[in-house]
Amino acid sequence: QVQLVESGGGSVQSGGSLRLSCAASGYPSYSTKCMGWFRQAPGKEREGVATIGPWLNTRYADFLKGRFTISRDNGKNTLYLLMNSLEPEDTAIYYCATSLGIPYHFTSCPSHPAEFEPDYWGQGTQVTVSS
Repeated sequence: QVQLVESGGGSVQSGGSLRLSCAASGYPSYSTKCMGWFRQAPGKEREGVATIGPWLNTRYADFLKGRFTISRDNGKNTLYLLMNSLEPEDTAIYYCATSLGIPYHFTSCPSHPAEFEPDYWGQGTQVTVSS
């Protein structure tokens, strides 16, 4: 059974940092798939934050201004999002997501996180940034 479990969320003051993790299980080849992070703030639509492809190529939303870094450890089937210089506007539920499809077939990420249409989502982790 495919499972994505996020962790690392919490409350932090403006300017602080957090690292989110997403542990993936139940599928034989996450390393060949596009994975990414989305977020949904209260009263807003969910938006793409960052993606990372099987060749470790990364894409970021323009609004991040270089503050976040996405990475993956294929040996551990774990996706990460390091968030620095957090702002109150970053307050949201953060979701991990992945493409699936045929195992061991490589799936590239689209050119922008907003274009990523994942096949599976995690349950989300809350990030709250106070001023």
